[in-house]
Amino acid sequence: MKCWEENQSGEKVTLLAFYDGRFAGSLHLISTSYYPPFVDQGIPEINDFNVIGPLKRLGIGNRLMDAVEKIAFEKFGKVGVGVGMHHYYGPAQRLYAKRGYVPDGRGLIYHNEVVMPFVNVCADNDLILYMTKDQKSS
Repeated sequence: MKCWEENQSGEKVTLLAFYDGRFAGSLHLISTSYYPPFVDQGIPEINDFNVIGPLKRLGIGNRLMDAVEKIAFEKFGKVGVGVGMHHYYGPAQRLYAKRGYVPDGRGLIYHNEVVMPFVNVCADNDLILYMTKDQKSS
């Protein structure tokens, strides 16, 4: 219900992908990121991006990204994304790099805090590299 309300209010845009009539993936574009530097700069964030396992590598993720970037660039001129740093996120890391996303220069983030040199953190889903892409680099 919350997702529906956020889409109705414009806080979030949810895109769904279908392949051969069945659900294939989704993502959200949130106007106000959970990442403070994006909030400070007015950068929306691509969030909770997923393509169903057996349907990966069919171009579905790129089609979703094309659509969400179009929306973000028209409204904001720029878009951001955070990606996890363990092997599970390897395909997403490669996708963002190939699409021209550039690290925001703050390094790795853990629980919304910059990871300082020589500090141990857990390589879980909260170890993130944030990246941005602007309309000019499309």
